[in-house]
Amino acid sequence: MFRLGCESRVCAKNEILSGLTVALALVPEAVAFAFVAGVDPLVGLYAAFMVGLLASIFGGRPGMISGATGAMAVVMVSLVADHGVEYLFAAVVLTGLIQISAGILKLGKFIRIVPHPVMLGFVNGLAIVIFLAQIQHFQVDVEGVTQWMNGQPLMIFAGLIVLTMLIINYLPKLTTAIPSSLAAIVFVSLLVILLDIDTNTVGDLASIKGGLPQFHIPQVAFNLDTLKIILPYSIILAAVGLIESLLTLSLIDEVTNTRGRGNRECIGQGIANTTTGMFGGMGGCAMIGQSMINVNSGGHKRLSGVAAALFLLGFILFASSLIERIPMAALVGVMFIVVLGTFEWSSIRIFNKIPRHDAFVLVLVSAVTVATDLAIAVVVGVIVSALVFAWEHAKHINVNSYIDDNGSKVYELNGPLFFGSVKNFRDLFSPEDDPDDVIIEFQNSRVADHSAIEAIDSLAVQYIKAGKKLHLRHLSEECTQLLDKAGDLVEVNRMEDPVYHVADDKLA
Repeated sequence: MFRLGCESRVCAKNEILSGLTVALALVPEAVAFAFVAGVDPLVGLYAAFMVGLLASIFGGRPGMISGATGAMAVVMVSLVADHGVEYLFAAVVLTGLIQISAGILKLGKFIRIVPHPVMLGFVNGLAIVIFLAQIQHFQVDVEGVTQWMNGQPLMIFAGLIVLTMLIINYLPKLTTAIPSSLAAIVFVSLLVILLDIDTNTVGDLASIKGGLPQFHIPQVAFNLDTLKIILPYSIILAAVGLIESLLTLSLIDEVTNTRGRGNRECIGQGIANTTTGMFGGMGGCAMIGQSMINVNSGGHKRLSGVAAALFLLGFILFASSLIERIPMAALVGVMFIVVLGTFEWSSIRIFNKIPRHDAFVLVLVSAVTVATDLAIAVVVGVIVSALVFAWEHAKHINVNSYIDDNGSKVYELNGPLFFGSVKNFRDLFSPEDDPDDVIIEFQNSRVADHSAIEAIDSLAVQYIKAGKKLHLRHLSEECTQLLDKAGDLVEVNRMEDPVYHVADDKLA
């Protein structure tokens, strides 16, 4: 479980350098999300360190980076504002326990029900969210008033961003000895420091200097009143964290052509959050932006995530003054490259080639992700996709009817019978015009839910009132069990399937 994945020096070097690149990109994100949640920047940095470290060790997706995220920070705002940061720590501990339970119950497998258009919408929406998050760095504080950059400061900031992006894009064509993102950050930082260029730096956000995280039991009353306060937040935080983590896991699977383990990731995220809450951190989950930076920089093993967390702790303890001098333009340039790499440009090309309802779901999920948060967007996308699926399949039910040798009218039913198709099902029959004996042949159909049972029973009542008999034939084993469970709800005759014997020459 604890192997970090590298068996050669070259692999270890690549993983460690990739981790360093990620750590540099984690700093402004963690500080910004701490501000969003209304807590001290160190609370966000400690969360990035501990969640990143423990999720890398115990999680189910090597190479995926976890830390403090905006999706979870937004949920925390009202809890911190109404009850204080100690209740946040308690809620994060409970969040982790819920996530561990989800992993033990193997709920991670349900990520497979997310349709591909929802995945595309999720990826495109997050790319837009990452892009919009960088726009705030084009603002400056002038005498306590936030204003947009203009003139020379804007030209310098934009120029450094473009320089960073050019280095990241073209350096790999010359050498892959060092991650291009790390090289770009170092080069642009040295350029700004040596030429004394006046531009925004990490230090303008907040100081990142601090000590080691201290073990800290949340200072709350351990009673039902506290549980009533934190439980709703913990459930939402656990859901948001797992949805974002498992979808990011699926994305990294596609990029690396490997397969992560969803249930283990649930447990890993739970261990990380439970521990973080006991050490004064704000909790977190997988980060798609930093994960893409890591993968693109060559970090595919657990070592890169562990290295990123340890480098981040090193920045907090020993190198805060140096890290605070890194220009924000370099980090914004790195994130812009992530945006370009994350957005599924192919979805634009295929937009007119896929079914209209899939295109609608793709755009809907992207829009909801930007407007609200990821968890709501995915739930909305799955619900809409399920409703569209039900609507389309409701149209597929039909019958072929004929009179058999015994004078009974046989309806050969085709298509599933479920809540969406029951109206069409009823319209297929005319009890008044049918003979005295009617058979519904279910060989090419199946009874799916309570609505279907009720529809069959309602049809049977119509035939009984008309003085006729209705039989059901060739029900599948699952359909038979469903009707048996319904008991007296369905008063129709079920015809037992005939038992066929096959002649065998050996027995002759």
